[in-house]
Amino acid sequence: MKRFIFLLTLPLLACGGLAEPVSPTAKPLAARPPTAVPTHQTDPQPDTSTTPATQPVLPPVSEFPNSNNYEWRLIASGLNRPVDVQSAMDGSGRLFIIEKYGVIRVYENGQLLEQPFLNIDDRVNDDSNEMGLLGLAFHPDYEQNGFFYVNYTGTGGNTFISRFQASGNVADAGSESILLKINQPYPNHNGGAVVFGRDGYLYLGLGDGGAGGDPHKNGQDTASLLGKILRIDVNSGDPYSIPSDNPFGNEVWVYGLRNPWRISFDRATGDLWIGDVGQGNWEEIDYLPAGSPGGANFGWSIMEGNHGFDGQARPGLLLPAAEYSHDFGCSVTGGVVYRGAMPEWNGIYLYGDYCSGYVWGLILSEGQWQSQLLFETNVRITSFGQDESGEIYFASDAGGVYVLTKK
Repeated sequence: MKRFIFLLTLPLLACGGLAEPVSPTAKPLAARPPTAVPTHQTDPQPDTSTTPATQPVLPPVSEFPNSNNYEWRLIASGLNRPVDVQSAMDGSGRLFIIEKYGVIRVYENGQLLEQPFLNIDDRVNDDSNEMGLLGLAFHPDYEQNGFFYVNYTGTGGNTFISRFQASGNVADAGSESILLKINQPYPNHNGGAVVFGRDGYLYLGLGDGGAGGDPHKNGQDTASLLGKILRIDVNSGDPYSIPSDNPFGNEVWVYGLRNPWRISFDRATGDLWIGDVGQGNWEEIDYLPAGSPGGANFGWSIMEGNHGFDGQARPGLLLPAAEYSHDFGCSVTGGVVYRGAMPEWNGIYLYGDYCSGYVWGLILSEGQWQSQLLFETNVRITSFGQDESGEIYFASDAGGVYVLTKK
């Protein structure tokens, strides 16, 4: 297996001539899995004593589905660097696919519609590989208000969190209301996730501001909005308000992240999952059970995964549920928990790597995290998504969108 010996810090890497296979290979790999670790915490820490109660009944590790019986089936192709797949959860069955350069496309009734849902390429700054239109979330009351939210890099390469309004399959590009602008010191580590939690608040994934090694030490600075998951109330205030139980009196909910490339909430439990892109050696998946208070510190840049970076493990750090070395890839793509029609996959968190195209499953079994390498897709995975029925999709940098299905 090829070892990645050069430093890669990007969730999206420029590539040319990448061929998109008709269907990725669906097979287990004859290689050791990434390291799966217990919920490694030191006091003080978020209360995880209710973790088993928040989890569904999960299969034993020996009963991960046999991936030889499944495949990632191509449903759409010809997209321009898709980086996100979302559902409006409005009963329409549509998927909304972000193209990095500023366009959102609609996939409806088995077809990729020609007319864009939204085109804001006139205000999206995509000068570097990690910049662009990066995240999308639909308001829980989207059917009534037509509101949706995006994260993009705009003027000066800074992060913009904006609200738009739509009707049918077309959004009004002129309806933009900018909620938040965050200055970015460098053109990488922008994060990009936009997700609503079960509490109705909007959660935003922001990287540490870029360069290497977190030179401004934003990850551990709770006064900075960089290197964080933010939490805001878009239903009150102008243009939003800060929830009263946010731990630091500002937008910050949790901190100590390097570049959270995709976050998701388990729709059945409300648990939070984070894929945090590593520096030179380790990629990680972070986890926070539903009901945990804000203020968790995931360790960057003191730690990279379970390994010291600027320091060593100390009280107050919440270390990852799983990690893998750059023997297995270069840039984690955070995933989602399966909640679809195949019961054998129920409750399994699927995540991948951008460079290797590997897909792993991760579960909590008898109080221990267990991860298993399941698929070798042969494509560069940019994002996972989920439809109204709980089925799981991923997008590839070469322009395809795939769904997990039985052969």
